[in-house]
Amino acid sequence: MNRLRPFSMSCLLFFLPVIAAMAGHAPAAGQAPAAHEIQMTARKYQFDPSVITVKKGEVVRLIITALDRKHGFQLKEFGIDQVLLKGEPTTIEFTADKAGTFEFKCSVFCGFGHGKMKGKLVVEE
Repeated sequence: MNRLRPFSMSCLLFFLPVIAAMAGHAPAAGQAPAAHEIQMTARKYQFDPSVITVKKGEVVRLIITALDRKHGFQLKEFGIDQVLLKGEPTTIEFTADKAGTFEFKCSVFCGFGHGKMKGKLVVEE
């Protein structure tokens, strides 16, 4: 029995760093995967970026700051319609569970160019 002990300890010492490294790359059981975080701004008739590309199945976290006045962010296909208050970062999180190209737009009237304040979410397979 004592003969196995040095072998077991050396295996443990060898594999422990490997196991620790692997733990950082995969979510633990019952833990949600890390979100794809995107910083955005909304101001006078534009979103920046105006095109967002993500992978199907990703959890997407948009952090949007309205720079000049109150705006809105509407993405109908994912059931999102959020008011964006001036100067306050607003976090919107959803799972991109449908592939395709989807339009988002400002949902709070913000002036004569309001109808042009749009962008696209591209969800790739």
